[in-house]
Amino acid sequence: MRFRARIVEADGSLARVRVDAPDRASAMAECARRGTVLRLSGGSWMRLPALARAPRLDVVLFTEELVTLLDAGLTLGEALETLTHAQANGGARQTIGHILDLLRQGQPFSGALAALDGMFPPLYRASVRSAERTGHLSQALSRYIAYRRQMESLKKEVVSAAIYPALLMGVGTLVIGFLLTYVVPRFATVYENAGRVPPASTRILLDVGSLLTRHGALLAGLILGAAALLAAGLRHPDVRRILARPLWRLPGLAEPLRVFVLARFYRSLAMLLEGGVPLVQAMETASPLLAGELLDGEALARRALEEGQPVAKAFGAGGLTTPVAERLLRVGERSGRLSAMMDSIARFMDEATARRVGWITRLFEPLLMIVIGLSVGLIVVLLYMPIFDLAGAFQ
Repeated sequence: MRFRARIVEADGSLARVRVDAPDRASAMAECARRGTVLRLSGGSWMRLPALARAPRLDVVLFTEELVTLLDAGLTLGEALETLTHAQANGGARQTIGHILDLLRQGQPFSGALAALDGMFPPLYRASVRSAERTGHLSQALSRYIAYRRQMESLKKEVVSAAIYPALLMGVGTLVIGFLLTYVVPRFATVYENAGRVPPASTRILLDVGSLLTRHGALLAGLILGAAALLAAGLRHPDVRRILARPLWRLPGLAEPLRVFVLARFYRSLAMLLEGGVPLVQAMETASPLLAGELLDGEALARRALEEGQPVAKAFGAGGLTTPVAERLLRVGERSGRLSAMMDSIARFMDEATARRVGWITRLFEPLLMIVIGLSVGLIVVLLYMPIFDLAGAFQ
């Protein structure tokens, strides 16, 4: 198999190499003999050309390459200059070049990142800002990469659990749509030609089928337009917050949502505390991850901490804990390992979320199949009711 790699050679120059190797580990070892490996890709005998390149900088990939160069002994300026020449993406090259220009003008790295219109998240900038005080930039960026990988792993678990129910819903919708737009109108024609008046329930079904047949394109356009509008609105935090409010009031969904959001909040706090950010400042930085009553509770907990209350009591007063989380916070505060305890809390909450997602998926799939089967069966029965009545009349 053929692999492609970008490496920094011993003289500091950047090189692109191609390696034929039986597996990825062998290719990595071969490239490492020539220099520091920035990226290794490929591994298939055939490679389809990319249809498009992202115009923006991939923050995680940029951070991984930057950490590799910093660990290899390059200064921040040298590493950014190397990455500027290494980028094939024009937008990414321009972004890194802009960061490098700001550094040359005397701006700190965190200030340069803040000048890029929100491209780098607040947690990223806070980690860099704390690392500028301690001088451990590589470690801070490595913690951010680990944080993003954990969040992506949880996201993949949730998405993979939702794939099969989504397929069931899609297939069920297509089957019901076919019955209503193709089969039902033909039965309506048969009944009209036969001169028989179908029952009221069947007439309603026939009217629905006729409506979909005449205005199906308009209804499909309206649905697609609403979906596009919803997708565009979900990109804005304020819209997401408004749409999420009804979910927080549902009895069976409020607590799982609360645990899921708190897990992200605690993991962010753990990363920031590990990087040397004070707890109150870390809470302020991570507060955009919260929503609804939790956001108000975070402000209440932050004021309690500023007044000198213990962490567990302040978080409990703001509704930011569970029974297990509160006990772990007390242990972490007494032992001085608050960041480790918050990471453990996030891990426990992630496991609880994964269990809930698995349980809901196992319950939802058969229920969804039952609903789809009953819907199809009801349509068929309503269509054949006049025929059953006719058969009974002949007996």
